[in-house]
Amino acid sequence: MTGFVPVRDADLAGKAALVRLDLNVPVQDNKVSDTTRLQRAKPNIEFLRNAGAKVILLSHFGRPGGKPDPAFSLRAIIPALERELGCDVGFAEDCFGPLAEQAVGKMRAGDVLLLENTRFHAGESKNDAKMAAAMATLGDLFVSDAFSVVHRAHVSTVGLAEHLPAFVGLALERELDHLNRALGNPQKPVLAVVGGAKVSTKIDLLRNLVSKVNMLCIGGGMANTFLFAKGMAVGASLCEPDLADTARMILNEAQKTGCEILLPMDVVVASKFAAHAPHTIKPANQVADGEIILDAGPQAVDALISAMDRAKTIIWNGPLGAFELPPFDGATIAAARAAAVRTVAGKLVSVAGGGDTVAALNQAEAADDFTFISTAGGAFLEWMEGKELPGIACLFQSAKT
Repeated sequence: MTGFVPVRDADLAGKAALVRLDLNVPVQDNKVSDTTRLQRAKPNIEFLRNAGAKVILLSHFGRPGGKPDPAFSLRAIIPALERELGCDVGFAEDCFGPLAEQAVGKMRAGDVLLLENTRFHAGESKNDAKMAAAMATLGDLFVSDAFSVVHRAHVSTVGLAEHLPAFVGLALERELDHLNRALGNPQKPVLAVVGGAKVSTKIDLLRNLVSKVNMLCIGGGMANTFLFAKGMAVGASLCEPDLADTARMILNEAQKTGCEILLPMDVVVASKFAAHAPHTIKPANQVADGEIILDAGPQAVDALISAMDRAKTIIWNGPLGAFELPPFDGATIAAARAAAVRTVAGKLVSVAGGGDTVAALNQAEAADDFTFISTAGGAFLEWMEGKELPGIACLFQSAKT
């Protein structure tokens, strides 16, 4: 993580630390139903408290549309946050201005204060300079600790770093370290598994990967477009025929860079898109009119597992089939478990991310055995695409000033 300053190197005693977290947790009946993000935030908060800092927490919550909305108040997560931290957590009715200033003014070293939803202000998503300057007066330093939002150039992710010394929090540092080990400076050969419905949403991702990895397995609905581009019939399957030229371009780029492409040589087909629909396994080049490809077949899974045996690092984004419809989750589950076994045996570094990916790996009961799983959606995808993430670039810039 050269070029970034970790929060461990900050002078924290008596300082007010503005900490950007992702506390956008699911809430049902006014109670937090999944505390995963609170658990990930805990070590950084405890570190700051133990170092004698005043800990001021910032986060968005839902999409209130740039104006106050009681339905999206962060106050609802206070009880769960207090249980997780084992201490009292104060609350300010705003994230800057008089109400926030009064609440911060009452803090002592080791106190924790949660500010109201940053998205209650339209200026947040516009990275408004005045809002950033006003919010920055609340603290002595800024700590970024939420990878899931670093692809957003908002006040609470970028603007504060322009006004305050900026540091990388413990969770963000760990995430960046694992991501760098997966794609930035990995153990080779590297195998990437990319699934999902449409090529159109992952063109940049695929083009970046064929220049970075040694093997690329393309699965899910997007594999159908590649099969079509190679002249195969895909029946009534999800397919984007207008992107056939793009698919061929990606295949040509892979050939130039020496990236081996794995497409399913056999598929699971059904006559309707439904759980437990009658289905058959057939070669990928023998799909009939009206048939729908819903999963990769056993030969395709065997080929992917063989690629895992040759790889040292695997990076995974997206399921291999319609994993939400049993039994068309078979390929995803088998491949995920194979990656998990090799990870536990010390043969593979495995990094995965993206919402559907996390759900699929949990469904396979393989998530806990992966080296690292990122819960970030958009940020993980943009990182895989090789794009500059503004919430990371600003930390690098702050470190140089």
